[in-house]
Amino acid sequence: MRRRSFLHATAATAASSLMAAPAFVRAAGSLQKFKFNLGWKVEASGAGFLLAQQRGYYKDAGLDVMIDTGNGSASAISLVAGGAYDCASADLAAMLEFNAANPAAALKAVAIQYDLNPNAVIVRKDGPIRKPGDLAAKTILGQPFNASRKLFPVFAKAQGFDPSSVKWESATPDIGDTRFVKGDFDAVAYFYFTGLLNLKARGMGPEKLNVFRFSDYGMKSYGNGLVANPKSMAEHPDAMKAFVKASTRGWIEAMADPQAGAAAVKAREPLADQTLEFERLKLIVDGSMRTPDTLRDGWGAATQTRLQATIDETVGAFGMKPGLTVADIWTGQFLPAPADRKLKA
Repeated sequence: MRRRSFLHATAATAASSLMAAPAFVRAAGSLQKFKFNLGWKVEASGAGFLLAQQRGYYKDAGLDVMIDTGNGSASAISLVAGGAYDCASADLAAMLEFNAANPAAALKAVAIQYDLNPNAVIVRKDGPIRKPGDLAAKTILGQPFNASRKLFPVFAKAQGFDPSSVKWESATPDIGDTRFVKGDFDAVAYFYFTGLLNLKARGMGPEKLNVFRFSDYGMKSYGNGLVANPKSMAEHPDAMKAFVKASTRGWIEAMADPQAGAAAVKAREPLADQTLEFERLKLIVDGSMRTPDTLRDGWGAATQTRLQATIDETVGAFGMKPGLTVADIWTGQFLPAPADRKLKA
């Protein structure tokens, strides 16, 4: 009797537990899995996505989002095209180059992250390079896959000098930055917010540097956007739309409160320097994200004119065949309503 009573009680307890568990199990089971690649390591460039995840915006939208680090735009684009990820943050010029080489696996951007292109060349303020044209025949640090190096011909031609006169040196960022500080190179090619903070960490602060941002010298191309897998867009359009909307909300809040954005980076990566990531996020927001266009159209939106400029400048830089159209590289169907894209004051 005691054994039967024990078994009955155990069964009752188990049944009670199962009745309590389904609320979580059903909720988790109903979430659509979505895989996103940051395109780079955990730092301020991913703050809006991390804040959206931290505050539950993806879950509230019905998504179970996995956010992974990346190794640059080219790698992230290949992973999205191969189906490992539904979406990634990546440089649009790199996406166009990939699409030209892989038309059967071509991707499209579904939102713009960097309204102004962050590619730049950085030089010493006390050095011989006073203006962009002085870079002719100089030595610049930049790895072959570096977007600033790849887009340099557009910048150089706009400044009236032959880009082929430049000698490029390749080194890993940590070694290369140290060598630049020592004087081994005339300039470094980087996203401006990466280069400035990398060099600051090595004792060369912004007050010692001049930054030639491509967007300040005629480049109209967009920078990073959210690039999406065609199959994911076709088979799970609601999930893609939900992801873009939740990410938009995350970025709007990170732009309005960079301290919260930096804290979200720190929460995801305990080894991150929150003060440095706050500084980086401020550079990103002020230099590439809060612009006249985004103040007018909101986060993530694009214009036909700027998209066409992105095509034209990329085709010219990479020597691609002309013929790409805006519809080949962009869709705005997943953007939230204008009211949901509006930046905070």
